Amino acid sequence: MTGTPRVLLLCGGRSAEHEVSLASARAVMAAAAELPVTPIVIGKDGSLLGPAASRRALALAPGQAPTEPAAETRSGDARADRWGDAHDGPRGDLQTHQPHDSQADERDDPRTSPQANLQANLQANLQANLQATLRGFDVVFPLLHGPYGEDGRVQGLLDVMGIPYVGSGVLASAVGMDKLAMKAAFAAHGLPQVAYEPVTSRGWRTAPEEVRARLGRLGYPLFVKPANLGSSIGISRVADAAGLEEALATALAHDRRVIVEAAAVGARELEVAVLGNDAPAASPVGEVKYASAFYDYEAKYSDGLAELCVPADVPEAVAAACREAALRAFTAIDARGLARVDFFYLPDSGALLLNEINTMPGFTPHSMYPRLWAQAGVAFPELVGRLLTLALEPG
Repeated sequence: MTGTPRVLLLCGGRSAEHEVSLASARAVMAAAAELPVTPIVIGKDGSLLGPAASRRALALAPGQAPTEPAAETRSGDARADRWGDAHDGPRGDLQTHQPHDSQADERDDPRTSPQANLQANLQANLQANLQATLRGFDVVFPLLHGPYGEDGRVQGLLDVMGIPYVGSGVLASAVGMDKLAMKAAFAAHGLPQVAYEPVTSRGWRTAPEEVRARLGRLGYPLFVKPANLGSSIGISRVADAAGLEEALATALAHDRRVIVEAAAVGARELEVAVLGNDAPAASPVGEVKYASAFYDYEAKYSDGLAELCVPADVPEAVAAACREAALRAFTAIDARGLARVDFFYLPDSGALLLNEINTMPGFTPHSMYPRLWAQAGVAFPELVGRLLTLALEPG
């Protein structure tokens, strides 16, 4: 293509990381002010806000709920500012946000629960509206965090439609979202990690004592995490066996699959940003310091609760090892565009353990990814421009 690309910025989404995505989008919109960027906010219910309503939503203070927008007018035609009202979809009642008798569906098909029907209808609505929305754009920046956005679903739709997008493809996005699949991939590439055990809701329900025994062999303290979620949502630190049941209940409320990890006691948390496609580059190393028991949601997204040290005060040999391992992790899952790779560094033993990779890291003012590249001399607007250029490179 020639000229300036028309960019669609997708943000929000149905996951628990909705607000984080909006915060990231605000920062990217400010950085890309000179580019023709059109934002589309995906609501928590899967509905789509139109461009004007999306801009209004992004202009609100974080956590402030948008009011119902007035209709937009284009070429004399009144069109609802919510994309779900402006396009025909597979379910008329869903498009106009009217209640749907899911119990009737359940009576018609007893194998399908009301919740499953609702999720299926929302997903169909989202896909139909996205397909209509995507036409006319040269590249998409899917700045979506968590399930239903960062996990390969939106990336698959974009691939089917032949529209370039920022970030990793279906495989890397899915593996990067699922902590159990991620750890299996890293293990296959010989990357050192903390010891861990998988737990499923069925396993915990039917064989709790077997699960307790397996987890007990990891030793305490433990971290209990949903397999498919980020931003430390649903994570608990468990000091002893007495806290295990509550921690598993918290994690299983977000995902039927859970990962339980041995704590890296005394570790420093280091992070590296990766940028590129076939020849990725690694940033300087950063360190996260915090006073809480672990780097939780509040510490990540609130002022003053965590200190991001860029560059990290570590020996050059450790920094070099971090950068090398970050590139290996990036390659292990076939990531593209960008990723942030997190490590545990144990100063006493010198061990460097890979924690996780994030294929769509946060872009908020508090986020490590843009700060690491700023340390390398890549300002925020240039970083956004590079990501768009990488998205348009032939695969």
